[in-house]
Amino acid sequence: MEGETPLLDELEKGRWPSFVKEMKRAAKKNKAAYDLLRIEELSYKDKITHWKHGGIVGVTGYGGGVIGRYCDKPEEYPEVAMFHTLRVNHPAGWFYKTDALRKICDIWEKYGSGMTNFHGSTGDIILLGTKTENLQPCFEALIEAGFDLGGSGSALRTISGCVGPARCEWATIDTLDLTYDLTMEFQDEIHRPRWPYKFKIKISGCPNDCVAAIARADFTIIGTWKDSIKIDQDAVRSYVNHGFDIEGLVRRCPTEAISWDDKNKVLNFIEEDCTRCMHCINKMPKALRPGSDRGATILVGGKAPIIKGAYLSWVVVPFMKIEPPYKEVKDLLRKIWDWWDENGRTRERLAELIERLGFRQFLRDIGLPAVPQLVYKPRSNPYVFLGR
Repeated sequence: MEGETPLLDELEKGRWPSFVKEMKRAAKKNKAAYDLLRIEELSYKDKITHWKHGGIVGVTGYGGGVIGRYCDKPEEYPEVAMFHTLRVNHPAGWFYKTDALRKICDIWEKYGSGMTNFHGSTGDIILLGTKTENLQPCFEALIEAGFDLGGSGSALRTISGCVGPARCEWATIDTLDLTYDLTMEFQDEIHRPRWPYKFKIKISGCPNDCVAAIARADFTIIGTWKDSIKIDQDAVRSYVNHGFDIEGLVRRCPTEAISWDDKNKVLNFIEEDCTRCMHCINKMPKALRPGSDRGATILVGGKAPIIKGAYLSWVVVPFMKIEPPYKEVKDLLRKIWDWWDENGRTRERLAELIERLGFRQFLRDIGLPAVPQLVYKPRSNPYVFLGR
């Protein structure tokens, strides 16, 4: 490859790891990866993409999980004339055993380019590049190894959640069990696209929202609590005695729910004013803990720009208990899907439909009460940049 890809070679320079280096490693033993490098170089040279749309590919019984890719110069780059992508449903919380990862890699080296993406923005394992004739045997090998395809197209996309109680002390719900349960419940919705457009569910165990569910999910589940934050006043005083800026913490509370009694050295909370933003807990983790009455806030509408601009998801259920068999969550999902499927236009996400028909009609048709925590719609520009 030396000297064959001068433009891509530039991307290997600098401080950060480069995808080009990994592609070159794959190209040494895989012809498809080699041709991919060559056509990528051509795209940089011509300043246009050489991938084209056209043709639907898949595996028996499924309408999703495979994304068709074709290049527009098959004679010059025969090994990437077809370069289909498989989305493989990841385990909840992205926990893998080494032997499971080796199985995936062995299967993909046999049937595909050997190149992967862990993970795509949906959460899936992304297997990059194979031919049409290899799709079915690759799928069967993955099934035999205990894996399944994820969602693609106008379907329920692969559900993802944070590591939750497995690794995080702040989780107020079992994100792992909920992710698994919803995935198993909605297999048909994942594998057989039939909606106006895609639908994403993402789950965060606490308001820190480590999977960025609020920005990326049509249906967002954020762990929270209903009662007051637990306070260890001795630990608070220890923070203060060691120089912690308690007054700065009070000033930064967005709803002024915190006050510091300097005379008695006591931190006070106004429970009904607290929005559970987690800022104070993150600042004083040894002194403050989430409350005991735990559940989740349900939000809808997060998305990137497609027909209209980007949205952050907004609250529709301020507090819901999240306990097996998760009937309340599933019932709400089915009501939303029925309404969206009945009223949505092609490629119209849930947030766009709500904006078109109105939040009032959405609440009325779904059967949700209007409560003070709801807003007409979120701010239209979620890209917030902080000044220096």
